[in-house]
Amino acid sequence: MSMRKRYAVAPGKRIRLDRLDPAETAGWKQDAKAEKKMRADLETLSDLQNLLYAAGTHAVLIVIQGIDTAGKDGTIRHVFSGVNPQGCRVACFKQPTPLELAHDYLWRIHAQTPGKGEVVVFNRSHYESVLVERVHEIVPKAVWKKRYKEILGFETVLRRADTIIVKFFLNLGKPEQKKRLLARESDPKKRWKVNPADWRERKLWNDYQDAFAEMLEKTSTDELPWIVLPSDEKWYRNLVAAEIIIETLEPYRKGWEDAVEERGRKAMQGPADPVTSAS
Repeated sequence: MSMRKRYAVAPGKRIRLDRLDPAETAGWKQDAKAEKKMRADLETLSDLQNLLYAAGTHAVLIVIQGIDTAGKDGTIRHVFSGVNPQGCRVACFKQPTPLELAHDYLWRIHAQTPGKGEVVVFNRSHYESVLVERVHEIVPKAVWKKRYKEILGFETVLRRADTIIVKFFLNLGKPEQKKRLLARESDPKKRWKVNPADWRERKLWNDYQDAFAEMLEKTSTDELPWIVLPSDEKWYRNLVAAEIIIETLEPYRKGWEDAVEERGRKAMQGPADPVTSAS
């Protein structure tokens, strides 16, 4: 079974995150074999990204959601360590600015979506509007309930514009989160990440788990499934994320190679001779 099928959420499936093992490694161990596979996958991902960039026929959007300390930054740092920065960027979505609040909730999101040939990684995303805004009752239930369909419509628009979308939910266990929060406080190199609000948010753990579960149920489709990554083991989280991105992009390889060859052929022909063209 492919990693994508193993961890994809079936459309409409009821999710109980407390019944999913966040420490699962599917028989893999953190050893030389896993390291070798990760190195090979990073090379493959780099190759695919170069083809994407050169072909200029598609865009790629990677959405990463998860509770505090789930590893959004770490996933991005490791999985995309080998790609060309010229064609890849990260968009982070924090508390909206006054300008952003003056528009609809998807306005600031759409402005950050990738163009053709580009990979964009969303560190948090449009899904915050059915997570934080729900848990903290920033908007009424009647408002965020409608957003599931609106978000799916937004993603459909992107897909029709040749954007390939992969959605990762980093599933972290509550004991592991506590361990990571304490580690931040004790390690001088990580202390800059300390935010007292993280402990306050932890008190809302169950509310967030309910919000995550409904998000997964309402917005996972056959075309755009959510991938629930076990995230207690950082190395395994990264291993699976890289493999699934590759699995998603590989079907486009031949088309991108053909597009690159065609661009090369036209480039070799050079621009039309203005004198000849005018005669």
